Amino acid sequence: MQGPINFTNSSGTHFKGRESSKLAEGIALHRALESQKPESERICYDPYAIYFINQETLEPFSDPQKVKVSHEYYERLLPGFTNSVRTRVRYFDDFVKKSIDEGLEQLVILGAGYDTRAYRIEGLKGKVKVYEVDHPNTQSVKIEKIKEIFGFLPEHVIYVPVDFETEDFGERLIEKGYDRSFKTLFLMEGLIMYITLETVDETLTFIAKNSGKGSSILLDYFPESVIDGSCELEVGKNMREYAAKQGEHFKFGIKEEEVETFLAKRGFSQIYNVTSEDYKKMYFQGINKDKSVCSLMLFVHAVVQ
Repeated sequence: MQGPINFTNSSGTHFKGRESSKLAEGIALHRALESQKPESERICYDPYAIYFINQETLEPFSDPQKVKVSHEYYERLLPGFTNSVRTRVRYFDDFVKKSIDEGLEQLVILGAGYDTRAYRIEGLKGKVKVYEVDHPNTQSVKIEKIKEIFGFLPEHVIYVPVDFETEDFGERLIEKGYDRSFKTLFLMEGLIMYITLETVDETLTFIAKNSGKGSSILLDYFPESVIDGSCELEVGKNMREYAAKQGEHFKFGIKEEEVETFLAKRGFSQIYNVTSEDYKKMYFQGINKDKSVCSLMLFVHAVVQ
């Protein structure tokens, strides 16, 4: 495995004037910062995340003291959230790798943002078609960066520009060559909390009716109480306010005890809910064993019936 990332690797390209997602850059920053840690300590690793971050955003993180102060601030504001976001990256990575071993034929990344799995996970290139579905503004920035990193656009990656709230993503996906008979994994990382129930329903309905045998979904979600503001935990209130300040308001959540029923009604089985306790046991051992995670970030995966 490669060593720590050098923060000077970034080309310093500025995204000003382009309405790409601030949260996409923020998640890339999480991956880049975690990748700076020693291999024995880091939860996830992404050698390309650094290229998707503004030089202005990176500048404070060249000073270890500023990094420490920033971490302590966000840990007070959103305790455990940073660790849960980075664990989400790792869990989704591991799930993709497992799916490849089990005969995956297509990978569809919905709300792809600056996701780099198509470029860094071995076993995808030459074997699995990857469809990256995202808003045209964010996707156009990403395509420029991928060209800068590699000098070309990889043949196994298909870019599908879609505004989830106003366009039919399934129609666009099929137009781009998606094969409804293939065994497919649909990833929705950091997506469904930002779209409406109607859009979530339309998305899950398409997947359930247009996927090959053994196809599956993997997504993360917040409890409904975080979205509607009724969460009694301070971190839940802070999460909601922080997202709003970024201009990306929460719109949808699921009651944890109802997630299985919710997905079963929409055509899924073998539903497995992953709690913060579950993923902490999986990934936080040794030097990381005393680190906190956020109980409000949950993952769930399921198979198309």
